[in-house]
Amino acid sequence: MPNFTRFEDIRVWQQARELCKEIHNLTNREPWSKDYRFKSQIESSSGSIMDNIAEGFGRGGNKEFANFCRISKGSSAECRSQIIRALDKNYISREECTKVYQAADKIEGGLKKLIDHLNSSDRKGPNYKK
Repeated sequence: MPNFTRFEDIRVWQQARELCKEIHNLTNREPWSKDYRFKSQIESSSGSIMDNIAEGFGRGGNKEFANFCRISKGSSAECRSQIIRALDKNYISREECTKVYQAADKIEGGLKKLIDHLNSSDRKGPNYKK
């Protein structure tokens, strides 16, 4: 896995950004757009995925970065649950559900790989000594 100089270069962050945009597009449609609380919840959870990756990266140490990636992973699971709720409420089609659910699941797999890499790396960052 390469060393990153910017969080924007991290593939899983890029995937999370795309998921966040897709969720936003879905939630702006009727009837979802009028379910303000649910719309806010899923937009927050999808945004939290990419934001926690960025925040963890910005902390400057592998331990903190890995911890924030675990938080992102949890936000992705929350988002997947909300995607299923959207299907159950007939806000999205089964095809749309499958598409965004699989995207979130792929992000979780990428986060697991990133966490494993961070935990096994000898480079701990400026905030931690070996």
